[in-house]
Amino acid sequence: MAPLSSVPAAVSLLARSFSAFSCSNPFLRSLAAAKTSPGKCLTSQASGPPKRPLNGYMRFVMQQKPAVVQQNPEIKPVDIIRRIAQQWRVLSPEQKKPFQEAMQRDMQKFKLDLQKYQSQLTPAQLQQQAVERKQRMSKRKAIRKKRELTSLGKPKRPRSAFNIFMSEHFEEARGTTTPAKMKSLMDDWRSLFSNQKQVYMQLAEDDKIRYKNEMKSWEDHMLEIGREDLLRDQTLTSQRRSAARIAAAAAKKKTKATKAKPAKKTAATPKSKAASREVKSSSAKTVRKGSTKKV
Repeated sequence: MAPLSSVPAAVSLLARSFSAFSCSNPFLRSLAAAKTSPGKCLTSQASGPPKRPLNGYMRFVMQQKPAVVQQNPEIKPVDIIRRIAQQWRVLSPEQKKPFQEAMQRDMQKFKLDLQKYQSQLTPAQLQQQAVERKQRMSKRKAIRKKRELTSLGKPKRPRSAFNIFMSEHFEEARGTTTPAKMKSLMDDWRSLFSNQKQVYMQLAEDDKIRYKNEMKSWEDHMLEIGREDLLRDQTLTSQRRSAARIAAAAAKKKTKATKAKPAKKTAATPKSKAASREVKSSSAKTVRKGSTKKV
């Protein structure tokens, strides 16, 4: 989120346009009355690439924040933002329009400034910007995935023996800063005897079992809700191997059953039996006729 202490250059224009709205909301009435001061343009910087302009909501936040802080000096910054966000949600499209139009104007200027800036860069600089952009996107994607896994209740990874030792003794560790405490805890860990470390190593082994069982249940649940994409690679590989073994065993069993099955003799139909009788009788008559002629 952009810093909330600065004021955009178009604040005075937004305040004048917003004061025309007849709204009973005290925050909206204070918007037009709030004193504004000119600031730097949101779409450019003295050096480096131009800065992307703020959207309509962020402009509203920056405009409202001084008045809300003045009226509620005791509340926390996060509560201030929540209160302003609630006011933004109840605004009508017409009341949001000045902020969004200001964003669109600045966005047009930003695009022109960006084209001008990029035309001055060398191919190597453009390539470096592409690499940095890709890294930022990867980082954002990883952060979003981590938040999603947390919201889905993914179990925490098991702690090491030293991590368990550190969590138990961090408060009374020597040093005033976190790095100093970490260093002192590391020295204390190294000075422990083997039997003293064994206690924490056993706790770490128990935590590994806890993690294994919880992950098994969690991954089973992910399969039930159709989120196979969140399973670990080792779990997917194990499932494929298990499915392949089951399929191979079923095919082998089917092959054995086919080989062991005896060939059934075709039962003679009534018509075939009658035909065989006729053939026998005709052959007998032929034999009799032949013998009679010889006599």
